[in-house]
Amino acid sequence: MFSTFAKGKLMLTGEYVVLDGALSLAVPVKFGQHLKVETVSTGGKLQWTSRDKDGNCWFSAEFSLVDFTIIQTSDYLVAERLYQLFNACRGLNPEFCRTEEGYWLEMKANFPLNWGIGSSSTLIAALAKWADINSFQLSALTFGGSGYDLACAYSPGPIIYQIDPKLPAGRREKINTVPFDPPFKDELFFYYLGNKQDSREGIKHYKSLDIENRSWLVDQITQITNEVLLSSNLSSFEDLLLEHERLISSVLGIQRAQDLYFSNFKGVIKSLGAWGGDFVLSTRPINEGGIPYSEMVY
Repeated sequence: MFSTFAKGKLMLTGEYVVLDGALSLAVPVKFGQHLKVETVSTGGKLQWTSRDKDGNCWFSAEFSLVDFTIIQTSDYLVAERLYQLFNACRGLNPEFCRTEEGYWLEMKANFPLNWGIGSSSTLIAALAKWADINSFQLSALTFGGSGYDLACAYSPGPIIYQIDPKLPAGRREKINTVPFDPPFKDELFFYYLGNKQDSREGIKHYKSLDIENRSWLVDQITQITNEVLLSSNLSSFEDLLLEHERLISSVLGIQRAQDLYFSNFKGVIKSLGAWGGDFVLSTRPINEGGIPYSEMVY
């Protein structure tokens, strides 16, 4: 039997601009997905079940191991994504799933699936580990993105992450764990805004923008990330988050979440990931619905 747990993620600095080479700070979270695989006698079939945090089955499918043809499924669109992933796995490892027997797989999340903390990235990271392939290459062939989420999946702690956009996936990533443990972390909270964003659409929008000086923007975000790592008090941390928010807001042409939803809040609220409704980080509590930093970050 094969078993693995892939962690979800949150990007604290560098959203969008990480795609152009900016240094970003990201944290693995205590929420993720557990993949279990067993070899069974199913006559060359792969049986897949996905469960939510309460153990309820929300998706199931059966695939042929010959070419991963979908035999039956509860959701054809989800099954097609898995079909794409399985074929990409075999493209990277020709021996993947080469058996006359069969497999039973179960993917179980321990977080609400509408949270934007990595339902796709944890799937890709776990599958890549099982298939013994490079997760960054698998992602590039399928879902795309910067890859920071995959770097978080098996990281023991916070990371600084940077890519060289000129190099291919699997070679362009620079990943370093960092001892980011701010002394003011008890004042930091995460809030889910209730509107999960499509990261691929957010990336597509960013790449379509006519940004006058991308290299300047990369330098500014990199500098903010480096200064965030050195923050020793909440006030300086808030100043850096605010500067980051104003830069990204100006580039995207989108209002800050704080201006839209929390205009009277005295602290600072920073969007995390694709802007528009995923998680935000707040300095000081907004209301009782927040998740304390220490309860979220791995």
